[in-house]
Amino acid sequence: MASTNSWTLEIASPVAAPRLFRAAVMDWHTLAPKLASDVVASAHPVDGEGGVGSVRQFNFTSVMPFGFMKERLEFLDVDKCECKSTLVEGGGIGVAIETATSHIKVEPAADGGSVVKVDSTYKLLPGVEVKDEIAKAKESVTAIFKAVEAYLVANPDAYN
Repeated sequence: MASTNSWTLEIASPVAAPRLFRAAVMDWHTLAPKLASDVVASAHPVDGEGGVGSVRQFNFTSVMPFGFMKERLEFLDVDKCECKSTLVEGGGIGVAIETATSHIKVEPAADGGSVVKVDSTYKLLPGVEVKDEIAKAKESVTAIFKAVEAYLVANPDAYN
């Protein structure tokens, strides 16, 4: 019997919430091949204009255990720097995972920076066991936000 599992993660950043959200979440398909070219070979919108229902695809290099993933935006509140997306194809869907969703919220911090809060929920296929995949997922998400953070710190006029 497959069970639903979840994990959470918080990442502190010196970058203001709106800038970090726009770059790391809304425009990640543009930045990923530039900032994480060792992992993301290419990325592009598949359907939609970036709003709810839009689908984008990320194509990975050989360092990843799967060649690509497609995610659909289920919820978006740009003003609150919050979104929810569902993995719809690739990324282990149909191989190890039945369903997977991520809820990301970037909240302002008192020091002018932000705190990224990630809640990921997934349902494994029957017979599949999680080993170190959660730790790897958390490391990947942290690496994404830290790469964007470094880019935004180095480019103070970007995503204002």
